[in-house]
Amino acid sequence: MEKSQINLPESSPEELAAYVGKRVIVHGSIYKIRKMSGFCFVILRTARHMLQCVCDNKELIEGMAEESCVILTAKVAGESRARYGVELHMISIEYLSVPEAQMPIVINGKVVDTSLENKLDFRPLTLRNEKERAIFKIQEGLLRGFRRFFEKEHFTEIHTPKIVSEGAEGGANIFRLDYFGKEAYLAQSPQFYKQMMVGVFERVYEVGPVFRAEKHDTARHLNEYMGVDFEMGYIKSFSDIMEMEVKMLTMAFELLGQEYGEELALLGVELPKMQAWGNVPILKFSEAKRLVAEEFHREPKECHDFEPEEEKLLSELIKRKFGSEFVFVTHYPTGKRPFYVMEDPDSPGETFSFDLIFRGLEITTGGQRIHEYGVQVAKMLERGMDVKDFDSYLMMHKHGMPPHGGLGLGLERLTAKLLGFENIRQASLFPRDIHRLTP
Repeated sequence: MEKSQINLPESSPEELAAYVGKRVIVHGSIYKIRKMSGFCFVILRTARHMLQCVCDNKELIEGMAEESCVILTAKVAGESRARYGVELHMISIEYLSVPEAQMPIVINGKVVDTSLENKLDFRPLTLRNEKERAIFKIQEGLLRGFRRFFEKEHFTEIHTPKIVSEGAEGGANIFRLDYFGKEAYLAQSPQFYKQMMVGVFERVYEVGPVFRAEKHDTARHLNEYMGVDFEMGYIKSFSDIMEMEVKMLTMAFELLGQEYGEELALLGVELPKMQAWGNVPILKFSEAKRLVAEEFHREPKECHDFEPEEEKLLSELIKRKFGSEFVFVTHYPTGKRPFYVMEDPDSPGETFSFDLIFRGLEITTGGQRIHEYGVQVAKMLERGMDVKDFDSYLMMHKHGMPPHGGLGLGLERLTAKLLGFENIRQASLFPRDIHRLTP
């Protein structure tokens, strides 16, 4: 009998149809055993897929244990009722490891039927469930789409320090640490460095961790999350950045639809219809606040920012009126934006900044930066900042910078909203919040 080696992590299981009648060798973990009269069904979990196997050898059946890591030798047979149209008839098993303890939680059902806290406590195990791990395949697909876009648009990938001497955003929401006797911080964003690199590469991006020492205990906040940041020079307006983000998201969603259909179907995900640039609704902050107040007869409690409920109501309104699940909100008040954001000279007190709100949640913050040395120093002094503390940052302004701007997107927030989750922790591999430091 012909013997072929199949590397399933790199091959689609549909390709097994070409091996019907042949003997193959595959590796994976025994996900589920369903014993019948005289034989059993075994589901083998590979790096991405679940393969249906059949075993009628009593000796093999007696030694099986779920979550054993194995190498199977099997014959491929056609079976229309199996997920991929084929099943593997097991011939032999080589055990690489066998569990030494019983699973503390059931992971091989259709869903992991327990609380979110239990899912997170047993995260190394619950992620083995096919639906739980599908979340992070989709997240992988988003990042692949982003990187494909950045490459197409000639962005350079950079990797900036996460131990810094000053926080880009300032304030109390910053983690302090002892750096060989000096006070240092965990980076709140790569903001300063990506601006510096605009003066080198013109267009840059980074995917990396962001740290915020905020004592929030909500379903929308994490103390460490993955940021997708980009910065671009020689812009004519901050709308150039918004246009670039629309194109970036469009490419990512297209890639998901083309290459992650199995995971999308498994989780019942409907990809949003990303409208072309020029059709995505754009509202000034003051206009958005007024519309929500008028439409829903509510008096805003916070005048200079959105309340979480307002973001949800705004999305509801935009979806109803324009059919869009996305809305850009621009011209946030100066006092609510960092010192490096450019102000609108024609509208005192407002900035060339924006948020992108998706399905009721802000997923992106961006805008145009101040690129002139004198203007930046003046704004810092106006805010009572010590300019000397920012010498290394201001070096670029002093020696010439093009008009530039960029954004930061929260990967977990985008994933959560895309998959319909109410809690961002479901879209984080190992969440870090005010309560959780393990696993």
